Amino acid sequence: MSAPLKKTAGRSLLVTSAALSSLALTAPLAPAAPGPTPSASPSATPPARMSTVGGARLGLAGTQVNLASGVPVLPKDITARSWIVTDAESGDVLASHNAHWRLPPASTLKMLFADTLLPKFARNEKHKVVPSDLAGIGAGSSMVGIKEGETYTVHDLWLGVFLRSGNDAVHVLSAMNKGVAKTVGEMNAHAEELQALDTHVVSPDGYDAPGQVSSAYDLTLFARSGLQKKDFREYCSTVTAKFPGETKKNKKGKTVRTPFEIQNTNRLLSGDYDISQYQGIAGVKNGNTTNAGATFTGVAERNGRVLLVTVMNPSKEGHNEVYKETAKLFDWGFKAAGKVQPVGELVPPKGAAQPGTSGQAGGGSGGSGRSAGPAASDQPVASATADGGSRGMETAFAIAGGLLVLLAGAAFLVNRRWPLPDLVRRRSSRP
Repeated sequence: MSAPLKKTAGRSLLVTSAALSSLALTAPLAPAAPGPTPSASPSATPPARMSTVGGARLGLAGTQVNLASGVPVLPKDITARSWIVTDAESGDVLASHNAHWRLPPASTLKMLFADTLLPKFARNEKHKVVPSDLAGIGAGSSMVGIKEGETYTVHDLWLGVFLRSGNDAVHVLSAMNKGVAKTVGEMNAHAEELQALDTHVVSPDGYDAPGQVSSAYDLTLFARSGLQKKDFREYCSTVTAKFPGETKKNKKGKTVRTPFEIQNTNRLLSGDYDISQYQGIAGVKNGNTTNAGATFTGVAERNGRVLLVTVMNPSKEGHNEVYKETAKLFDWGFKAAGKVQPVGELVPPKGAAQPGTSGQAGGGSGGSGRSAGPAASDQPVASATADGGSRGMETAFAIAGGLLVLLAGAAFLVNRRWPLPDLVRRRSSRP
């Protein structure tokens, strides 16, 4: 087993044999395994056949990991139906458990919603909410508190999506995008472009719906794609923000609109009475519905290593269990990275550079997100203090300065890698 590679190479090269590198260039990607129409209430056991996108072992049921001398043992108390630990920049899948099991995703599906719609509207664009914008929101949905007749900026709406998982904000943005049906169609098309073939979108907000499914593998693809976008990184790392309230007359008869504070419901980012903020956490998205149970995808950075962990539906009944299991898998991943041989990889989008084309990526947070290897904006997010009152001192993470470190075209083609911007913990103390 090779020693950890230097930072300049270790985050872009797959440690593998020449034969496997050759196969990566020539072998076609395996499609999702055929099976019955997905149900909103999945069975208690994974199917015998699952997709092999990213590698044959990822299509196998059960835990997949290459344990060897020097590789730490996986935590034994992980009860999730499905989970995956990946190196966010190299794309290596360090370990997984039923990675392609098609399960209800809950609000983690909002990562795909954001990755699809974020480039479409300028953050300072304004929209006045009409009753039809809020039609069709599922009973018991999480809401940020949008009111009919009030005007909101796109920035406000995205804060509502990411921090409060507001289905009302999702529906307003969908209305701005000419409707839920059009938005769902675009989300399904974007999932296919990302090679997230386990995913079928029915409702853009992740609310339980017959046939709506995704997988731990696909959710990780959505997070990895979204994190190429500056605005996505800002919103998913914001802990608290001010959200516009309802316009009312105060005691003096003056018309005022007083904002109220909203907090991110990602407990590894915000912390809770029984769980601490996870060291190095920088997002991404949580969810919880009746059929899905608790779901979560997180990204964290330590010592120059960026990991993504997705956990779906822990069976253990406990407060914040999905975050506790995620934290244990993060701990394992940071110890195992550079020591464990990967069991698969995160595939690049269909539109990424292929042999005979340029390996350079284009576009930023304002791009389509579907061009060859969409890259992050070269402007770092120093904080989230502007445009709507996000509290920078309580934004636990920001994007490290400078240009996105792009891979050389040849390295991308050989290793099928898709880099991420550097994510670093804020050094400033919290108030």
